[in-house]
Amino acid sequence: MTENSKIAIKIDHVSKLFHRQKQRTFKELIPALVGGEKAVETFWALQDIDLEIKKGETVGIIGPNGSGKSTLLKLIAGVSKPTKGSISVNGRIAPLIELGAGFHPELTGRENVFLNGVILGMSRKEVEGKFKQIVDFAELWDFIDQPVKHYSSGMYLRLAFAVAIHTEPEILLVDEILAVGDESFQKKCFEKIEELKRSEVTIVMVTHALASVERYCDRAVLLKQSEVISIGEVGEVVEKYKTIV
Repeated sequence: MTENSKIAIKIDHVSKLFHRQKQRTFKELIPALVGGEKAVETFWALQDIDLEIKKGETVGIIGPNGSGKSTLLKLIAGVSKPTKGSISVNGRIAPLIELGAGFHPELTGRENVFLNGVILGMSRKEVEGKFKQIVDFAELWDFIDQPVKHYSSGMYLRLAFAVAIHTEPEILLVDEILAVGDESFQKKCFEKIEELKRSEVTIVMVTHALASVERYCDRAVLLKQSEVISIGEVGEVVEKYKTIV
């Protein structure tokens, strides 16, 4: 096996620029434009990020709010493109980022399982084969033929999580979404994460829960103000994080 074939994710000098409107309302915008003020300001959400994640590795990305953690995960998922640099991904991704983003409120849970499964890269036959496991995991048999617009937020997220986690991913991206449902369901979610980790699925986890990073991750990455300030052994990176918050 070559060195490159052992890499699941390669982030090469990646930066991401965002544009943000300064004025919050139309009423504020008109006087600003008349007065020659800038209507839009720019800011770098990420700057010159260099990172390689090996196949089968579990990496935690931590940092204060606004440091660029979720932006980095969205770039890896392909939801957004970098302004500078490049990202290469070697493997099938399940992004647990914006759960249920592909759900249609007028469709039933059953229909949305098939729709979201296909969006996440499964064939219809694969979804059919996994359908019972998905609904069993979500614990939603009583509601599976109801339109999801009638679901509670917890039911909605449970079904979305169940679909994503059953796509047989080679790479799992997790963004602060493991607080889904009640305590028993959360326990089941973490057990599934542990099962995938044992199966050598590559996992990238963004979280403020340092205990989860210490429990599950092989390495940690610390971001602050859009830049990487530490990469390495989990305990050392967590301790460094505690000194900057």
